Amino acid sequence: MSARRPAGPARAPHVPVLLRALLEAVAPVAGVWVDGTFGAGGYSRGLLEAGAARVIGIDRDPLAFQMAADWAGGYGDRLRLVAGTFSNLDRLAGEALDGVALDLGVSSMQLDRAERGFSFMSDGPLDMRMGQSGPSAEDLVNDAPEEVIADVLYHYGEERAARRIAKSIVTARAQARITTTLRLAGIVEGCLPRKKPGQSHPATRSFQAIRIAVNDEFRQLAEGLDAAERALRPGGKLAVVTFHSLEDRVVKRYMADRSSTGGGGSRHAPEPGARVPTFDLTPKKAIAPDEAELAVNPRARSARLRVATRTTAPASPVDRAQLGLPQLTEVF
Repeated sequence: MSARRPAGPARAPHVPVLLRALLEAVAPVAGVWVDGTFGAGGYSRGLLEAGAARVIGIDRDPLAFQMAADWAGGYGDRLRLVAGTFSNLDRLAGEALDGVALDLGVSSMQLDRAERGFSFMSDGPLDMRMGQSGPSAEDLVNDAPEEVIADVLYHYGEERAARRIAKSIVTARAQARITTTLRLAGIVEGCLPRKKPGQSHPATRSFQAIRIAVNDEFRQLAEGLDAAERALRPGGKLAVVTFHSLEDRVVKRYMADRSSTGGGGSRHAPEPGARVPTFDLTPKKAIAPDEAELAVNPRARSARLRVATRTTAPASPVDRAQLGLPQLTEVF
């Protein structure tokens, strides 16, 4: 039976990256799902209209629920919105799940609002907090030691000029506190070669790294994957969309680890002491955007979707050392 289309706007405010591919990979969509990164609600709408009985939308950003106020009620009790982080999705859901969808990184609604401080394309306060609480990007760049800033840029942004940029930040903040996105972007640009046609903005990696540090995104990701394993029923789907190589590496290693027996043999005749996999990879490899999606949304070029199906094996904590999580010598 197809899902009832609710009253309200006919379509989502935006179509999230790889939504069609996700729905095809997890079909048939049914039962109770968690959208762990609710954002503008695109995945939640897609899941509900594809057949999910209910969706629990989780987000740490209060703005997400404010923006959903004019359409969420059209779904009645099929959509429940919960404030929190997806690292606690099993507790926040409070019930066994048939699916979990995670769309990692910063959302378009955050990038497009200069006052949130995520973007180097327009001037705004240097904030970058998804949950709008706790230490901000301004606190990091003005108060952290030079070595910590360099580590953040290198390990979270893969920025090869990390030490040069960190030194320039410390020099600049000694003259006046760095409080805006464009001032920080200008400092970073001054350390790097001039952008060539087709290249990303020189501050892209630095802004990514600082955002990841401010929002503790890698810890949230590792804990969220564990929480999904605990919450999913046998046969339940875990679908994760990543946008850069560091995120994808963690998700890839997690799914490889959880779908492995940890040794020789097979699932039906494992070696003594071998682990029974908690997930099957479905499909085996990541799904990338097709040309049609890239034509509509060039931002999707780096996106990758990975999907795994929960087995009947009991959940157990993953060995974090297997995930390739970037490690800082000192935490901000």
